[in-house]
Amino acid sequence: MDRSIEKGCLHRKILVKKREPVVGITYGDPAGVGPELAGRVFRKLGRSLSLRRVGHGESRPGKPSLAGAKLAKEALVESVRLFQSGEIQAVVNGPVSKDWLGKVGFHFPGQTEFYANAFRVKPDDVTMMMIGPRLRVALASTHISLRKAVLGLRAKQILRAGKHLGETLKKLGVRRPRIAVCGLNPHAGENGKFGSEEKRVVEPAIRELKRKTDFRISGPESPDAVFRRAWKGEFDGVVALYHDQGLIPAKLLDFDETVNVTAGLPVVRCSPDHGTAFALAGKGNARPHSFLAAVHLARRLVKQK
Repeated sequence: MDRSIEKGCLHRKILVKKREPVVGITYGDPAGVGPELAGRVFRKLGRSLSLRRVGHGESRPGKPSLAGAKLAKEALVESVRLFQSGEIQAVVNGPVSKDWLGKVGFHFPGQTEFYANAFRVKPDDVTMMMIGPRLRVALASTHISLRKAVLGLRAKQILRAGKHLGETLKKLGVRRPRIAVCGLNPHAGENGKFGSEEKRVVEPAIRELKRKTDFRISGPESPDAVFRRAWKGEFDGVVALYHDQGLIPAKLLDFDETVNVTAGLPVVRCSPDHGTAFALAGKGNARPHSFLAAVHLARRLVKQK
């Protein structure tokens, strides 16, 4: 064989571009801000990225209904089918109303749990994370009451959240993630004065994380100070032990740009970190930044799989 031809063939192979991942977008409840924000996403990114609308239907902005909730539910089911057929490689979910979805037979606390069930992953094996430009937070527990979150806290939840957070940070370019684990009680228990959960649950989980990963783990850290320390650059991410412990600082610092990521699934699933905002729907005042960030992050995570 002519060596110049062989070399040329090899050169052409190297120049072949990988297929652009297709990101499916569900609009969420059609009476909320999801449809108008998704429309802006398509107008801004549709020519440069491969996006696919999942589901359809019309509704009166600001007027939630059973018909609208059914459309939102059907779009979620359709997204699973598109994953299974290989037609999409990631999904970004518009905001839904858990209340209205419950009225049409959606028996999951949220979209996170829906996808876990759809892909036969145990709910305890997925992690809800908030990824923003200033703060990255993983939750040990999600949509349960505070009482259940406290009484049901187990080391395995912290271990799972810490591992998922570290793995995601590595995909985002952090070589050896620095992760802080929150305490549960004020001042992380103050050496047992304000509670024993840190010694009984959190510290064993931290020891296990250190043993099983190469992440730099710190904690239990006082919850009232750790998020500011992470914001200032001392940590790359924080493991919060219950929903509001992590989401309050995440939304305070990065509300317009934070992305909800479900780690532990065999697929990439993201969503903007805001609700349906029925009161804003149709008025043109909703900000698309979180939705746009979710699409960019979904695409980036697919490329790192």
